[in-house]
Amino acid sequence: MRPIRLRDFIEDRDGCLYAVSTYDNSERVGCILRYVPDPEGERRDPRGRRYRKYDFSEAFAWIREHKPEYLDTVHRVPRKDVVRVYKPEEEIGNVVARDLRVTRLLSYFDLPAGSFGCTGSLLCGLENASSDIDLVVYGDAWFTAQRQLSHLVETGLIPPMSTGMWRKVYEKRMPEISFDTFVLHERRKWNRGEFEGTYFDLLYTRSYANLDALPTGAGRVIDRATIEATVTDASLSFDSPAVYSVDHDEISRVLSFTHTYSGQALAGEVIEARGVVEEHGDERWLIVGTTREARGEYIISKTLLENAGY
Repeated sequence: MRPIRLRDFIEDRDGCLYAVSTYDNSERVGCILRYVPDPEGERRDPRGRRYRKYDFSEAFAWIREHKPEYLDTVHRVPRKDVVRVYKPEEEIGNVVARDLRVTRLLSYFDLPAGSFGCTGSLLCGLENASSDIDLVVYGDAWFTAQRQLSHLVETGLIPPMSTGMWRKVYEKRMPEISFDTFVLHERRKWNRGEFEGTYFDLLYTRSYANLDALPTGAGRVIDRATIEATVTDASLSFDSPAVYSVDHDEISRVLSFTHTYSGQALAGEVIEARGVVEEHGDERWLIVGTTREARGEYIISKTLLENAGY
């Protein structure tokens, strides 16, 4: 069996469904509860089972009450409690058979078989007519999909994101930057879009050959800081966490655990970042997104802002 990785879903012994949120899942799977079996639930899978969808705060409250042994910074499900793993790249055939929106969207992309899939409600068969499309693309194929999306929008085959959709995304995340600054950064990322009125993501996940690209685990908290630094490597900037290697006297890496600041800067650009400083061995990392709301924490590309005349 292939390793459980980021953006897979797992099912536990009680039928609860969790979104995998980490790469280090050898003993306990790091994840977030998303769906709980409920006869009165608003979602129903292809076999007729009903579920209730839980948001972030509801999920932690439910775990705290019903499965406190899973409670951590995320939910840690022991491997012995996992009865099924849903893998986006393996379930994509079932998804396109059920949802013509996904079929039509994917028809615009040319990606290797096995390099992409859908996560979220579509992966579990719990989508409804208003569900977003959470496309996952693995490893280097993600950058191919990114280039293809840019070309599709620039040539008019897929429309650009509407102002209304940008506003919806911004208000959902409520970052510590202005709407104009948010959209300026987002427009060049090509990791999200709008298709037939439906919002979709292009989500990066590491290939199986590269799962150990970054040491795991929290470090010792040192302080809070705001830094200015030059990005030296942004190859994992669309990952979760997003990783930026930087040239700075004290900080060697800036990590973002919130999707808002993934892909926020390119190699060679100067960033300003505010977050929590952690000690990791001989290195110090600046962590952005230490809470769900990431209040008081951000990453901006000063180079991008200056070039745009801000």
